[in-house]
Amino acid sequence: MILLNPNDYKRNYHDEHSREIMLKTIAFFESKGLAKLKNDDRERVWYQDFIDFVKENKIFAHLLTPKADALDEDSRWDMWRIQGLNEILGFYGLAYWYVWQVSILGLGPIWMSKNKKMRRRAAEYLQNGSVFAFGLSEREHGADVYSTEMSLKKVKEGAYVANGSKYYIGNANSADMVSTFGKMEGSDDYVFFVANYNNPNYDLVKNTVNSQNYVGEYRLNNYPVSEDEVLVKGSEAWDVALNTVNVGKYNLGWASIGMCTHALYEAINHASNRMLYGMHVTDFPHVKRMFVDAYAKLTAMKMYAMRTADYMRSASHEDRRYLLYDPMVKMKVTLEGEDVVNLLWDVIAAKGFEKDSFFELAARDIRALPKLEGTVHVNVALVNKFIQNFLFNPKEYPEIPQRDDVADDTFLFNQGPTHGLSKIQFHDYHLAYDLFDTPNIRIFKQQIEDYKMMLVKAPAGKQQQQDIDLMLNVGQLFSLVVYGQLILEEANILKMDVDLVDQIFEFMVRDFSKFAVDLYGRQGLTEEQAAWVPKLIGKANPDFKRFGKIWKEVHGLNGLYQMKP
Repeated sequence: MILLNPNDYKRNYHDEHSREIMLKTIAFFESKGLAKLKNDDRERVWYQDFIDFVKENKIFAHLLTPKADALDEDSRWDMWRIQGLNEILGFYGLAYWYVWQVSILGLGPIWMSKNKKMRRRAAEYLQNGSVFAFGLSEREHGADVYSTEMSLKKVKEGAYVANGSKYYIGNANSADMVSTFGKMEGSDDYVFFVANYNNPNYDLVKNTVNSQNYVGEYRLNNYPVSEDEVLVKGSEAWDVALNTVNVGKYNLGWASIGMCTHALYEAINHASNRMLYGMHVTDFPHVKRMFVDAYAKLTAMKMYAMRTADYMRSASHEDRRYLLYDPMVKMKVTLEGEDVVNLLWDVIAAKGFEKDSFFELAARDIRALPKLEGTVHVNVALVNKFIQNFLFNPKEYPEIPQRDDVADDTFLFNQGPTHGLSKIQFHDYHLAYDLFDTPNIRIFKQQIEDYKMMLVKAPAGKQQQQDIDLMLNVGQLFSLVVYGQLILEEANILKMDVDLVDQIFEFMVRDFSKFAVDLYGRQGLTEEQAAWVPKLIGKANPDFKRFGKIWKEVHGLNGLYQMKP
């Protein structure tokens, strides 16, 4: 089992300090207890106790300071460690994960800049326990950065004033450095500069959400900005905005993985020990099926996210495959998280509403993750840019190993220009699909081949390519091909039980068929294209012996973890 168990934390770290950070974080939450966790959530208590814990142990400082800017030997930007904390924070609640996530986004433009003074300031603030914020979106324009109205006006040599507002900005109430995106007044030149919430010209308008988090609206009113506080200008600022999102969106999948894991423990504990109609709830066939699907989906989510980090850590200007795999973590993993919670909720029913359970929190917050850092629709549209080269124009690359090594992932802050996505090539996906030979993988491989034939024989016309509703379904089918590829690569690395792999691909076959049926009903589909769709519908292989083996594994989670009250 690869799922997180706080009672038996087994994730591998090559240095003791990294493991100590994770164990201390687990201990903080376990000491806090479920009752206090839920009471703070209900009362919307600002999590100063967590921020104080982070400060005392220099957790953000050690995990979020690149080695080049480090003020001590324990600091580096290491995606293996960042994965680990992401999962733990998600396991105990989205609020705690969110303050970490928006700090990562706020640091992105700083670490991507060449501004040594601001980099030094950020490193010092991290050492002192500060949190950070990313001032990108605006009330009228959302994340449409083309239309940003925040302006920076030069008033004299080396001095500027900023005017405008930002909306839906996490940590806006407490960030010592708010990386703020705008335009130079009177031009279309973009700019990133740094603001501080303590400045009297920084007007904190309100918290826009009803939660522990502070997701604020702030206005800058003739806010003074020195030349030293300008991070980047022009096209580089545009690239920094998108590249920061590339770094940050990956984390959303891990928040979903953490929450789903905690919800799974609660659900199996409840269902295994509850009697209905003279039977344990877990004796009902439909309950077994829902639990097995939830477990298989959650395992697949974690496998995909783990493998994606290997490509992010190994990326270079010559190898940008991560630009497909990364938005898939944000898009696909978070959507799967919603499915996992829905399956578990159908089992535990009214129990999922109880105020003293973690599940009630997870059921509410799991919905947020597909909608942050660009909607699912935005990320599917991005993924569609890669279809042609991924499926039809592979390239040879050196094999990427598991990247759990101690290293500083500096390329993430040196990604360069954001154009040319459609030119990125990928290794042959058949290499992964040939690693295992199971009934459901064979069915899924045939679905892929029929999907490719549909794209060749009945391609989308120019007008259809502008039909986002239609292309979303085309992209959902493609995303499953990519999802399966990295799951199989990770299964090979972990030497995963082949029966669990086949159980994963049972739901993959069903999901591919579901998206095909959905495509069939789209208005923009031509008759020629519609004739191909039935070929994409496959019948999964329901092996009862395999199912029974996986169900025994799932049922074995009963009593393995229960958060202390």
